[in-house]
Amino acid sequence: MTTHAALNVLPYLGSSPQLADPPRHAAAGHALVGRITLGRDAWLGAGAVIRADGHYVRAGDGLHMGRGATVHIAHDVYPTLIGDRVVVGANAVVHACTVHDDCVIEEDSVVLDGSVVEAGSVIESASVVFSRSQLAGGWLYAGRPAKPVRELAPGELAQRRAALRARNEAASGEWPVVEFDAAGLDRTAFVGNTARLHGRIEAAEKSSIWYGCLLDAGGGIAIGARSNVQDNSVLRPAGGAIRIGVDTTIGHNVELAGCTIGDRCLIGIGSRVAPGTVVEDDVFLAAGATTTPGQVLASGFLWGGQPARELTALDKRKKALVLETIITYCDYAEVLQRAQVEAAAARRAA
Repeated sequence: MTTHAALNVLPYLGSSPQLADPPRHAAAGHALVGRITLGRDAWLGAGAVIRADGHYVRAGDGLHMGRGATVHIAHDVYPTLIGDRVVVGANAVVHACTVHDDCVIEEDSVVLDGSVVEAGSVIESASVVFSRSQLAGGWLYAGRPAKPVRELAPGELAQRRAALRARNEAASGEWPVVEFDAAGLDRTAFVGNTARLHGRIEAAEKSSIWYGCLLDAGGGIAIGARSNVQDNSVLRPAGGAIRIGVDTTIGHNVELAGCTIGDRCLIGIGSRVAPGTVVEDDVFLAAGATTTPGQVLASGFLWGGQPARELTALDKRKKALVLETIITYCDYAEVLQRAQVEAAAARRAA
């Protein structure tokens, strides 16, 4: 049986997603963007995002994505390749990597750039596969970084796949996208068409808020010029405020409580920033890191771990990466703003 909301399919620079068949299920809030090739029998939970703007995504048959899961690429560096019968849990991120057949990537996990996850692997919930890792098939992996725990028992892979699919389906409820007060948004700011914004939000020129994001302003959210909040991130000040400086990137599936983040920062994929955190200018917070309430992350350093600790001084390459990401995201936003306007006009005319 095929069930879905109206497919939210958007081109990027003339390249549109190519679907072998309509997804078996595509819940509200999903987004399929750009150079995607998607096999048969896909299941897309509420808010699931596959975005192939700066490179391509190829996914085989039976891809099953949970609520708020994200698949993306690394611009002009790595595509994302996903085999058959892969299950991705809620709030997990598959980023610029290769995941072979029959893999299970559980909730809140992250697979990072250049990694290869061989067939029949299980990534346990809340794990992070560090960049350029090679994971042999048939094993259970866990931790940050994800390390082999043990070989899978006979029948365990199928059991875990079935259990994660069941959890995905149970969690994929409504994904309301509401009208919001755009008075605080600069006319050049981009908002993905499945983002959910509530309350007093300011977004400066050429900033961007991407697909599936939830910004629940509370005491206010302010996003500086050219900064981006990437897909499925959640910003909830909870009575305080969130202030994001200029030229800063908030990665995919990040959670921010009330905090202050400076200029030229990169907050890595799947990280969690606690209430009262102050991230000074020129900070790189690694993927999957967490901060403690009131923690101060000093300028000029890479921070990582749970809780985050100072790891090393930022070199020129990392500082350049932050600014390259800003340029890339400003370009993405300009292209997709046009695509969204054209798609909305086509729906009205239909």
